[in-house]
Amino acid sequence: QVQLVESGGGSVQAGGSLRLSCTASGYTFSRYCMGWFRQAPGKEREGVGTIDSVGYTVYADSVQGRFTISKDNTKNTLYLQMNTLKPEDSAMYYCAADLMGDGSCYGGPHAEHEYNHWGQGTQVTVSS
Repeated sequence: QVQLVESGGGSVQAGGSLRLSCTASGYTFSRYCMGWFRQAPGKEREGVGTIDSVGYTVYADSVQGRFTISKDNTKNTLYLQMNTLKPEDSAMYYCAADLMGDGSCYGGPHAEHEYNHWGQGTQVTVSS
């Protein structure tokens, strides 16, 4: 059974940092494209960034230069390092996996429809 479990969310002041983790189980973690997404209250879910099977990353313009996605295949864990946080970064953050693909993230963070397994989310709140 595939499971994705996010952790690391919390409250932080603007300018601060957080690192989110997503621990995966039930499949061969290293082989597939994974992504981070977020959804703020009253807004549509949006892509934050993606990482493919060989570690190539793509980011949304809104987080480029501030957020970094990485993964540790030995720990089956995906990370999202978030620096210089802004109040507009406040949202529920989700990790997702495309287990139907070949490991490439063809659509990048804008192709939410490609992801077929999702975690339950972790809340990030940034205060000004």
